[in-house]
Amino acid sequence: MEEPIPFVAVEVPLIGDERRKNWAKIVESVDDTLGTGWAYQGEFVATGGIQDVPVGAVVVVYGEKGSRANPLVEARVYTVNGDGTMTFHLAAKGRAWARTLRDRVIELLDERDGAPIERSPWGPELVRYSDEAIATEARRRGLLG
Repeated sequence: MEEPIPFVAVEVPLIGDERRKNWAKIVESVDDTLGTGWAYQGEFVATGGIQDVPVGAVVVVYGEKGSRANPLVEARVYTVNGDGTMTFHLAAKGRAWARTLRDRVIELLDERDGAPIERSPWGPELVRYSDEAIATEARRRGLLG
């Protein structure tokens, strides 16, 4: 049985102007066929304050400043540490922010889980299990010798 992932309180930064669009997402998977913000799958959390986030989570934070007609976009990628801090990895500005960050986010998810997320034929629901746990279950079902 896997141990539950612990949560820690972290300060999720507010990027840009609070009067403009801003959000943060705990990324669980990435659709590598998309180059937009829709590629990032996961749960939204509020920005500009303390949130309870799983240790090891990959967090994308997005914000805009400037005018509504011509917003200046910035997005950043962080990972959550067990001591309640967040490690900054990469930032991107402008309209291509999502594609610019995409490959690094996939790498961070792979490092966290020890296996590819989207590239795995098992899908994201099985990637959380260790190779040993999957092999044990396959043997139990008579699929492996």
